[in-house]
Amino acid sequence: MFEAPKINRNIGQVLKSYLRVLKLSKKPSREEFLMISKVAGAGILLIGFVGFIIYVLLTEVPKWV
Repeated sequence: MFEAPKINRNIGQVLKSYLRVLKLSKKPSREEFLMISKVAGAGILLIGFVGFIIYVLLTEVPKWV
């Protein structure tokens, strides 16, 4: 009738898997951190540039037609 034990068991399994991942993880070196920062920054700039191009096309193209 009650599903509480099943939910508690699932939460326990999820927490165990989270702890296992945290135990395997390590702090990145300075070089790794800088590389990740550069890649993330380049991705943000690329997405922003694509958005700007779409904005310009949607605002300027109707004026030409």
